[in-house]
Amino acid sequence: MTNTAGRPGHRSVRAEPPPFDAELARPLGRILQKLPMPLTPGLIGDRRARTAAGALSDEDIQRAGAFTVEERTVPGPSGAPSLTLLICRPTATAGPHPVIYHTHGGGMVAGSPRGTELVGELNRAEELQLAVVAVEYRLAPEHPHPAPVEDCYAGLSWLARNASELGVDPGRIVLSGNSAGGALAAALALLSRDRGGPHVCGQLLQFPMLDDRCDSFSARQMKRVGLWDGLSNLAGWTALLGDRRGTENVSRYAAPARAAELSGLPPAFIEVGSVEALRDEGVAYASRIWQAGGQAELHVWEGAFHSFDEWVPDAVVSRAAHHARVAWLRRVLSR
Repeated sequence: MTNTAGRPGHRSVRAEPPPFDAELARPLGRILQKLPMPLTPGLIGDRRARTAAGALSDEDIQRAGAFTVEERTVPGPSGAPSLTLLICRPTATAGPHPVIYHTHGGGMVAGSPRGTELVGELNRAEELQLAVVAVEYRLAPEHPHPAPVEDCYAGLSWLARNASELGVDPGRIVLSGNSAGGALAAALALLSRDRGGPHVCGQLLQFPMLDDRCDSFSARQMKRVGLWDGLSNLAGWTALLGDRRGTENVSRYAAPARAAELSGLPPAFIEVGSVEALRDEGVAYASRIWQAGGQAELHVWEGAFHSFDEWVPDAVVSRAAHHARVAWLRRVLSR
């Protein structure tokens, strides 16, 4: 087979995807037997049902008393409904605690503050004695851009204004999200910079959706490979943006890769798997932050698929990813 993918201007991709890590390959096969792929509009209901079925209870989140849990209804964006914040505070130490502001994933169309991604946030928070505040934003396609990111920004602004009452440190807020949540976390960093909004000391972007154009090499190479393949990515962005997707009429606050200027942002931790459609846009975003004189730590997990550690937490590469995130958080929060 001839590989023509490296020729300038050549749009077809014939290169085989990189191999999966040995500990991840078999579990991925089992997952894909039960999870219909790729995402289509007809599968949005299925994804939301799975979200509801996997929601963490208060007892799950409390971890035998390690955290207190409460939900607060707070004002939404101007003219929009109020929104819910899930507030998890550690009990072993006195505040004010640094806080992870969590924007959940779900391809823009599903997901929940109580989704299984929260397990990873709580693992890091328990180790470092951080609070976690997770926002429930409106979902596409019923609520296209800018509804999701404006909801997240309203929640972040409320958190910063009410930090003292909550026992959290407004000077040590880290934005954190996975996949669609990574897109929203990156967009919040841009919004806070551009609007002179809440101080953010870091952005933890896990396997982030950053580019609505969906035309990177990895998006084509992994068009039908892995958990969040190129076709699913296209469907998620189309749900959020409709006919705007891929045109010049897309805001940087929808697709952060569209931002012309990446200077003045908080330090970023960006991670992707080598066998996922979002790989190349994550690498490109880190490179552009460096080119703008900013701070970014980039990890490309060899042989890993999208959100691999959530699905196979005991794999060696999953444990390595956890330790890398914790180490980065420790450094960012100590500055």
